[in-house]
Amino acid sequence: MFKVLRDLLRYDGRFRIAFIFLSAVVLMIILSFVSPYDPNKSFEVLMDAPPSSEYIFGTTSRGQDLFWWLTFAVRNSLFLGIVTAIISRVIAVLVGLTAGYQGGWIDKGLMALNDSFVILPLLPILILLGFLLREQMNLFNLAIILGLFGWPYDARLIRSQVLSLRERSFTRTAVYSGTSGFWITINEHLPFVLPIVFATTINNMLWSIGMEVTLSILGLSDLTTPTIGTALYWANQHGALVAGVWWWIAAPTLVAIVLFLGLYLLFASINEYIDPRTRLRLIGG
Repeated sequence: MFKVLRDLLRYDGRFRIAFIFLSAVVLMIILSFVSPYDPNKSFEVLMDAPPSSEYIFGTTSRGQDLFWWLTFAVRNSLFLGIVTAIISRVIAVLVGLTAGYQGGWIDKGLMALNDSFVILPLLPILILLGFLLREQMNLFNLAIILGLFGWPYDARLIRSQVLSLRERSFTRTAVYSGTSGFWITINEHLPFVLPIVFATTINNMLWSIGMEVTLSILGLSDLTTPTIGTALYWANQHGALVAGVWWWIAAPTLVAIVLFLGLYLLFASINEYIDPRTRLRLIGG
């Protein structure tokens, strides 16, 4: 693990930028645990104060220190992305491994289900669920819903990898030795697809955080919980741009850019490092 980290820091500029950006995000998350302000309370500081040495990101029209409020927002947004990714990865791995190894009618049935989820108009469905479950649409429930919809593309990718692994000599040897199909997929195939799972996890986190921002701006998520999306929602509700409180829009946008770029560059660098050919070219082999 440390060797991988060392190689990426030494040879990949994208990973170095991602490391800096995500370190800033992690620092904000840590600071949220020592925040002097309660994010659910208003009018604790001066209203509409511009960025300064006292208020790094300025304050809002609700009398909240924007920097400290955003430390909670980043923590909650990242929590949403991680929970969504875990749920969707579990489903994707189960479906991909089973369909790829079993084949036949099981593969056809699972891929029919997979394709049904692919063609669903996701945003309209989420908007409808937001209206129907408005009282229950807390951050955790939203993560579960996104996780249940975020697996089909990656399940198909895992299946294609397992289809290739199924024809390898080590798989046939395991079959001839009497190993059950379950243990073959767990012991023989799962290690090969874990790099794909890890790479797509980051991509899935980006997708889920982006969906939360979209729903929050539309007012269809839990607006009492600090997230990047709810920060933009309340700024819009208070007419921040019209009132000249530009930092209320700029600060969460900047934090979102840092988070998204950090995760994207991490995804790109890890994805390239996983491939032995590009890894050798990267480190000069």
